[in-house]
Amino acid sequence: MPYRAPVSDIRFILDNVVGYDRVSGTEKFAEAGSDMVDAILTEAGRMCDDILAPLQRPGDLHPATLENGVVRTSPGFADGYRAIAEGGWIGMSASPENGGMGLPISLTMAVNDMMSGACLSLQLNPLMTQGQIEALEHHASDEIKALYLPKLISGEWCGTMNLTEPQAGSDVGALRSKAEPNGDGTYAISGQKIYISWGDNDFTENVCHLVLARLPDSVPGTKGISLFMVPKFIPGDDGSLGARNNLRVVSLEHKMGLHGSPTAVMEYDGATGWLVGPENGGMAAMFTMMNNARLGVGLQGIGVAEAAGQHAVAYAADRKQGRAPGTGAIIEHADVRRMLATMKADTFAARSIAMACAVAIDMANATGDANWTARAAFLTPIAKAFGTEVGMNVAAAGVQVHGGMGFIEETGAAQYSRDVRVTAIYEGTNGIQAMDLVGRKLMDGGAAARALLEEVCDGAEVAKATHASLAEPVWHAAETLGELTEWLVAQELTERFGAATAYLEAFARVLGAHAHLKAAMSGDDARQRLATFYITRLLPEVTSLVQQVRSGSEDVMAVTVEDLVA
Repeated sequence: MPYRAPVSDIRFILDNVVGYDRVSGTEKFAEAGSDMVDAILTEAGRMCDDILAPLQRPGDLHPATLENGVVRTSPGFADGYRAIAEGGWIGMSASPENGGMGLPISLTMAVNDMMSGACLSLQLNPLMTQGQIEALEHHASDEIKALYLPKLISGEWCGTMNLTEPQAGSDVGALRSKAEPNGDGTYAISGQKIYISWGDNDFTENVCHLVLARLPDSVPGTKGISLFMVPKFIPGDDGSLGARNNLRVVSLEHKMGLHGSPTAVMEYDGATGWLVGPENGGMAAMFTMMNNARLGVGLQGIGVAEAAGQHAVAYAADRKQGRAPGTGAIIEHADVRRMLATMKADTFAARSIAMACAVAIDMANATGDANWTARAAFLTPIAKAFGTEVGMNVAAAGVQVHGGMGFIEETGAAQYSRDVRVTAIYEGTNGIQAMDLVGRKLMDGGAAARALLEEVCDGAEVAKATHASLAEPVWHAAETLGELTEWLVAQELTERFGAATAYLEAFARVLGAHAHLKAAMSGDDARQRLATFYITRLLPEVTSLVQQVRSGSEDVMAVTVEDLVA
């Protein structure tokens, strides 16, 4: 079944839900108005439909391989990547000073959403490069910027990030990779890194690795980590490629999904690297890249949810089974219709949250307003965790809609579930996102949370005049969540952590209801029906989640290790 990029849905959300007009109304993004948005979404959608989507199955059936130290990518991926690079889609939000378009991150994320639905394995490559571009723009020296950014933005070179080691996963501070000064301003980087997405390929001239490592005598933990640019080929001052660096791909992981995306074990053996940012300032620089990636990964989940949903609807509309009314297809069965409606409603909610986060980032960049910065920071873990959870849930439901055929690989339904599963793990597991939300993101005493919830309540008050039956439960849910936030802020951090995932899920449910209520007020009957379904069926989950939050950690930690192994 051919994928169709959700251009109209994204445009609707930009216009009616997240207030993109505020972004195009700023001086910084004044040129990114309605006509440009239409042109970008239409052209990117066409590329996704015609060029990237046909690569989805070949990437799964013919995975990337390592042959005599050379990574061979899946059939057609080189042409697909070329279309992405030549279309300028990698450097959409990068600075024009280095060849980027300088467009809002909202539009970059909209395009990433569509590319993820078309072919997630390939989309992961430019996503990594986009994060590296942002990290270099913020932290690299002028010399490194001038040399690397034009090549990364054009797509001639691509970027990766190297954090994880066999003994250092989420605990990055436990890494052992070393950086020894060479005496000429460069460093000798040695160590092994694992789980490196797109650690190598056969279609870009160079692969640029951002590597976390320790300088001699650095302090333990994250405060003693520095960041280095370590390219596959050492470039000259003019960007021409020189000698091969002392790094190699040891192996490619045999993975559950994303087979078209080579995940490498990398070995650095005195490889030449250049410091990015100050000594021992690696984590600050890397977090710039990771925060970019976290929103991007949330949209990966949403993109896959979109594709899996389309796949399931097409199958359900065609499959005849049982005594269904109407056409006789299973889409006429109430339980199948329930699954499909849940898939679509949750995809819309997650996409709205992610795009609201992107708009907040753009407004912060355009205005320098700290309130926008705080909103973007608060929404990031919600967008990442909820977007990827929706991706997993929708893909799993898609398999269920297919019935026995969903368990048969040739239908393609299972691939979505296998591919999207890792999104809840990489760039900070969803549990870490939840802990970040109730920890660091509530260090303001709940101010950013309150501002969002006040907006939800204000929107519901306006909606009561025309959509009272929908507005009332949204208002009550937001009020309840506001009271819960005040209670949570007063708790010790250990208690918050036990409640973290439930709090994030509750917040996402309320924000999703807010988005659906706005959609219902647009006057579109289909939007109103979907909003009614979401607010009636899914928003009530908040009641249970609130109870889970108030339980804190006591009941969780009361289950002993012995209980678990008995």
